[in-house]
Amino acid sequence: MELPRRDRGDELLKPGEMLALRQRLRAIAPRHDLATVIACAFDHRTRMLPFIYADMRMVPAGVRAIGSAMADVGFEKTRIVLQQWNRNFRPSQARVDGRMPDIFMISSMQIHSAQCRALIRDMCRIDPIHRPLIIVGGAKTIYEPWDVFSVDAADPWFADCAVTGEEFVLLSLLERVLSMRVDSETVRTAFIRAKNSGLLDDIPGLVYARGADGQVPDELIDTGIQRLLANLDELPHPVLGFRLLEPPGSDETLAARALPANKVGKYSRIAALALTFGCKFACSYCPIPAYNQRQHRVKSGARIADEMVRLYQEYGIRYFFGADDNFFNDKQRTLDIIEVMARTPVDGGEFRHKFRWGTEATVHDTLIMKDHLRLVREAGVRALWLGVEDMTATLIKKGQSVDKTIQAFHLLRDRGICGMPMMIHHDSQPLYSRNSDYGLLNQARILKKAGAISLQVSMMTPSNGSKGYGEMFASRLVFESVGGQPVEQHMLDGNHVVASSLDKPWKKQLNILAAYGYFYNPLRFLVALARPKSRLYFADAGMQAIGMWGLSLTAWRTLRWAWRLMNGEIKRKETIPVSKLPMRAANNNPASHALPGTPRPNLIQLSIKSTPVPS
Repeated sequence: MELPRRDRGDELLKPGEMLALRQRLRAIAPRHDLATVIACAFDHRTRMLPFIYADMRMVPAGVRAIGSAMADVGFEKTRIVLQQWNRNFRPSQARVDGRMPDIFMISSMQIHSAQCRALIRDMCRIDPIHRPLIIVGGAKTIYEPWDVFSVDAADPWFADCAVTGEEFVLLSLLERVLSMRVDSETVRTAFIRAKNSGLLDDIPGLVYARGADGQVPDELIDTGIQRLLANLDELPHPVLGFRLLEPPGSDETLAARALPANKVGKYSRIAALALTFGCKFACSYCPIPAYNQRQHRVKSGARIADEMVRLYQEYGIRYFFGADDNFFNDKQRTLDIIEVMARTPVDGGEFRHKFRWGTEATVHDTLIMKDHLRLVREAGVRALWLGVEDMTATLIKKGQSVDKTIQAFHLLRDRGICGMPMMIHHDSQPLYSRNSDYGLLNQARILKKAGAISLQVSMMTPSNGSKGYGEMFASRLVFESVGGQPVEQHMLDGNHVVASSLDKPWKKQLNILAAYGYFYNPLRFLVALARPKSRLYFADAGMQAIGMWGLSLTAWRTLRWAWRLMNGEIKRKETIPVSKLPMRAANNNPASHALPGTPRPNLIQLSIKSTPVPS
């Protein structure tokens, strides 16, 4: 169920194409004076390990990137609203400079889908004639764009357009719509005219509806798989997005001004930056390689260093997270980046003394970089989240083994880099195994002894866009409801057991808590204070404190689910979730984002229908 691949040689944008698009939009932006709100959907029921603390103290890279792009091309009347900070925000009440926004955008992950729908539904209460153009994007929409279009005639909420790509796709859409917008016309009306006339059909990465305005769509049009930006240096600078943040608060409306620059670092202690994209491995549970069209895309070391320096100078941010798929994916490219960063002076001092940042890698690639880990630390890296999954390689083989994993964590510890393992628990893995290293607790013990200062344990769940997604449904592993309670999308977080072949899946739920309890507890906290596993002062003890806090929230929310698994009837899904609306490509071929079983439209009936444009 991976995303299809574009033709070989056509996966990437041409060099300079993004820069040219940004220039063209800057030329037309002054004629439109747009006001925009960008909302990051967030379901507070997901506040559990392993993302506790960072979920509230790090502005997500995706929504910030869209804000940066809007400000960069001249639409500076833009506000970024994080539901993490603004839980009561209602988009229908939002006003920017005293007026309703022209465009309302939402970025959402799958686990935040309920809040995404609530935001769309609230905005759709506005009369279509006056309603802003609603655009939805993010990780959820990339793989299931149909899910932002309601099929309930009694409750017809829906976005105007789903963006299944990155900044280039959104900016291309805006350029096309604004190029045909006339004076006093709403952006939404211009969008409807553009889609009805076919002017959007050659922009890969869009899904939009056809049918009567304000009613359930007749069909969805899919313009195909996006082309990807290869040179990430062409992206707008992230410093722009941080100027647009809505201050934290409890109001339904927006504040008169964005969060002052001198307070940004207080609320967003960590800045998430896109450094590289792509991974050479092809794990069955991971959608990343297919999404990236099997390409590896990078920023230069000079650009990354400049981003960190400017964010520090303007907002006082010193901690960063590289939103990489596998930072060590290409050894030479990695060396090119870290060598530049390591020798970049900051305020007359060394780079590593000013900044601390972390990112993701694999055990296999960490060992390939073993002779360069000292340089990695000099570039400011203080933590690496390693995709260990199962160190015995029973679940998936990525060049790891028990011995190699131990070696990697020892190397990181010796270089003063915190090793942060990410594990996946699955049906065949016991909690504890005698005379072997296969058990979950066995591996947690090995990792702790090897120097790991944190632990992430996720249960194997269906991951949309991954190779094994359909197989989990075909094998009837996925739960539809337990004890009468439906499995909601916020529960697809790896913390809840929502897919298993076992008769007693509640044991797996308790196994996760047991592993966390073994790793995070008061005794280990005291030991960490006396004999820390990390050369970073109090890093080990700090992670123990955060881990115990997160464990209390995780236990509170998942123990109730374990009770249902133990006592309730489990109903399993029979089929893959697909669009209930017919989908097709703009050229009438099958839609690129439609899963098997998606209905195809009756083109003869649809040919006599058209979408009226609001007057």
